Order: sequence, then C-alpha cells, then structure tokens
Amino acid sequence: MRVTSGLWVSAYLRRAAAEGCFTSVGKRGAEEAGAIFVIVNHLDNKFSLYGPAPQTAFDDDTGSDRKFSLLIDRENEQLVLEKLEREKKFDPDLWVIENEDRQGRALLEIASEN
Repeated sequence: MRVTSGLWVSAYLRRAAAEGCFTSVGKRGAEEAGAIFVIVNHLDNKFSLYGPAPQTAFDDDTGSDRKFSLLIDRENEQLVLEKLEREKKFDPDLWVIENEDRQGRALLEIASEN
C-alpha cells in the first residue's frame, strides 16, 4: 500500500533533520498523491533536482513505493527553477522539498538505471 504524499514528506523532513540537513517545504502539493520533487542545495551555488522515477523502475518485487531519479545534477539554481515551472504546468499539485546539505545528500531511494 502506498503512503500518501503528505505522510511521506513528513517522514522525509524528520529523517533529514535527524541527519543534520536543513529541509523545508517549498511548495505544498496534493496531500493524497501529489508528485514529489526534491531540490538539493549543495551550499556552493550548485543545485541538484530529483523527481519521481519512471514507472519502468518499479516491478512486482519492488519493496519501496517511492523511487526517485536525478533530473539535474549540480547546476545553477535558475535551471532547476525553470524545470520545476515546466513540471508545475503539467502537474500543479506537485510538492517541492528543499534540502540544504553541503555533502549533497538527497536521502532518497534512487531508481537503478536498468
């Protein structure tokens, strides 16, 4: 059973805080099933963006109900914001989580490239 987006985000915020990251909700999406995007601010004027993994990353044996793909890696903030604006036009109910971590930890389950 898939947990709601709101519950997943709450758990993510707690985990990030426990890991010593400063994390906040930049945009609150649909509580039940809004897509979740995570911005990682590397604190060196570089940003990464993670979004939902494609459905092909899931199979019957998948233990997790949410996996992510790296969409933008260590680019300027404007590029990340432009990508998110395009995504919001497609899905206005999405969530945007902002995570500041000098080590660049996303704290997400990343889908394999297979």
